[in-house]
Amino acid sequence: MNFTRRNFLKAAAVSAAAISIDARTWSRAAGSNGDIRVAQIGFRSQGAGHLATLTKMKGVRVVALCDVDSKVLQPKAKAMGDGVQAYTDIRKLLENKDVDAVSIAVPNHWHALATVWACQAGKDVYVEKPACHNIFEGRKMVEAARKYNRIVQCGTQCRSSVGLQEAVKYVRDGKLGKIVIARGFCYKGRKSIGLVDGPQPVPESIDYDIWCGPAQNEPPRRNGSFGTVHYDWHWFWNYGNGDYGNQGPHQVDIARWFLGEDAIAPFSIAVGGRLGYKDSAETPNTLTVYHGYKTPMLFEVRGLPQDKAAQTQSWNMDKYKGVGVGNVIECENGYVVVPSYTEAIIYDKDGKEVTRFNGAKKGAADGVTTPAGLSAESGGHHGNWIAAIRSRNPKQLNAEILEGHLSAGLVHTGNISYRLGTRKAPGEIKEALADNKSLTEAFNRMAGHLDANGVDITADKVQLGMPLKFDPVKERFVDNAQANELVTRNYRAPFVVPVEV
Repeated sequence: MNFTRRNFLKAAAVSAAAISIDARTWSRAAGSNGDIRVAQIGFRSQGAGHLATLTKMKGVRVVALCDVDSKVLQPKAKAMGDGVQAYTDIRKLLENKDVDAVSIAVPNHWHALATVWACQAGKDVYVEKPACHNIFEGRKMVEAARKYNRIVQCGTQCRSSVGLQEAVKYVRDGKLGKIVIARGFCYKGRKSIGLVDGPQPVPESIDYDIWCGPAQNEPPRRNGSFGTVHYDWHWFWNYGNGDYGNQGPHQVDIARWFLGEDAIAPFSIAVGGRLGYKDSAETPNTLTVYHGYKTPMLFEVRGLPQDKAAQTQSWNMDKYKGVGVGNVIECENGYVVVPSYTEAIIYDKDGKEVTRFNGAKKGAADGVTTPAGLSAESGGHHGNWIAAIRSRNPKQLNAEILEGHLSAGLVHTGNISYRLGTRKAPGEIKEALADNKSLTEAFNRMAGHLDANGVDITADKVQLGMPLKFDPVKERFVDNAQANELVTRNYRAPFVVPVEV
C-alpha cells in the first residue's frame, strides 16, 4: 500500500487499533510519564553524535548500547557505567522490555531491517540517512511504522532547522517567484581506498556475520584509510550507496522540501564515473543526476581535488554560487543558497543579498531575528523525535519516515540509472543530453572539473546512465525489468526484510 500525507492520520488510526493490548499499554507507559529509555545501535562514527545528544537530554536515559565490534562496544559500555547493558546482537537488544526506543546509526544495508524489527518489537525509532538501502526497504519501513503505530524519525536533521523552515516558507509564499530548478551539491574530496589483490581479513573483534546482516557475506575488499570494515563500506553497492547516498540525502531532501514534492520523481538519469584513480571501490566519485519533476532537480557529486597534484582530502574544493556542499534553489526573481544544515541566504537576480535565515536577517525591514535551529537543550532533531514519542503524534515529527523514504528513493533511482549505464565518448554523451539544457550545462562543468584533475574523458570514458521512467504510485520502474530488479535485493536468511511487515 502507498501512503501519502493525506491519508496518513487515517492509516495511523487504523494501525493503532490493530496492535496488541500489551503493545498499546507498553507504549503509553513509555510516553508522557517518566524517562524515555533509549538504546543506541552503532556509535563509532555518526552514532557518537547521537549518543552525545541523548545523554545530555532531560527525561531521556540511555540504557543500552549495541555494536558488532567489541573494541568499540566494551570500552564505551564500561565508561557509561553499570546501568547500561551491552549487546552485540540487535535481536537480543530488541527483546529487552526496558528499552522504549532505539537510535540507529549503522551501515545503510542494516537501516531497514533494524527499523522494521524495532517497530515489531514495540520500539520507536530514530534512523540515520539514507533511510534505506533500496526502494523496497523504504516502503516497508513506512508500512511498519503505520502498522505498529511507531514514532519513526529519519536523520535528515535539516528539517529541524528553524532557519531552513522559514526559508522554505519564504520561497513557497512566492517571494522569489516560481522555482526554476533545485540544485544539490556534494563537492567533497575523497581519497582512493587502495587496490587490494584479494579478500582482506576481518578483525577478530567484529561479529562479521551480524555486520553483513541482510547483505551477502563477502570478505572485505577494501583496506582504506578507515580500515578493512569501517566507513569504506559506503563505496560498495552491497552495503552503501556512494556519496549520493552518503551526503546526498541531506541536500536531496532539502531540494524536495523546497519543491513541495511528495513522491519519487517520475524520471531520472545520471552521468558519471569512478575516475582519477583505480581502487577496489565500486560507486562513482563523480556524478550528476537529473530528476524530472515538473520543476527539475539536479544533484552533483565531485570527489576529486582540483588538480592531480593535490591528491589530498579536500572539502569544498569547488563551488557553485558559493556552495560546495549544500543547495542552490534558483527562482524567477532570485535564488536561495543553503551552505549549511541551518542557514539559508536569499539573493536577488543580480546576486545581491536580500536577507538570511539564521541569526539576524540582513536587510530585513522588520529587523526580525531567527534562531539557527532548535535549542541545544531540546536536543535538536533527536529532541523533536523525543517530543513526538511523548505525544504519540507522528505528525509532530519534522522528518517522519515517509519523508526519509521519498528522499532516499531519489538517491536509489539516480544510482540505478548510473549502474545500468554505458561508458560513452564525450560527444555521444553531449548528443544524448542535447535536449536537456540544465543537464548539458552540468555535464560541461563536470568535464571541466575532470580535466582540472588530469582525467581525459575521451580515454577514461564517463558512464551515461540509462534513462528511467518511474511510477511514483506503484514505486516501480515503467517497462524496465532490469531496473526493477534493483528496487530490492537478494536477502540472506535470517536477515530478511519481509514483504509483509
